[in-house]
Amino acid sequence: MDMKTYKASLTAATVTAVLFLGAADAASRTIGTDTTPQQVFDGMRTSFRADKAKGVHARYQWELSGPNGGEWWIDVNDGTFKMGRGKIDNPSVTFVASDKTWVALSNGKLSGFWASLTGRLKIRGDQSLARKLGEIFA
Repeated sequence: MDMKTYKASLTAATVTAVLFLGAADAASRTIGTDTTPQQVFDGMRTSFRADKAKGVHARYQWELSGPNGGEWWIDVNDGTFKMGRGKIDNPSVTFVASDKTWVALSNGKLSGFWASLTGRLKIRGDQSLARKLGEIFA
């Protein structure tokens, strides 16, 4: 691996670790290992921090594979958010993982750093907005 690729991988892993330490931690307080991705997203609804979302305009997309997989989205717009299933037009950030990986990240059983480093989680798009998600859903 050359230095440029290594730095890019390390940056993505750091972003992931920061992101999931915040956003998924709120949901992890009430979920177990048999949780579905839908339950994780439902838990995120209660952890939204409007004060941290002021001035933020971001569209997040999740593409989760597996038996409980599917597509979810969150649209953050200046202190408010909408959430749903399916695809959102022009996402700012897209997270790609399996359903089990997303739940493991959310309940603290898997670190974002390790998931990214091993290719179990891929983040496409604006890395600064990916990091911001951890502040918005804390």
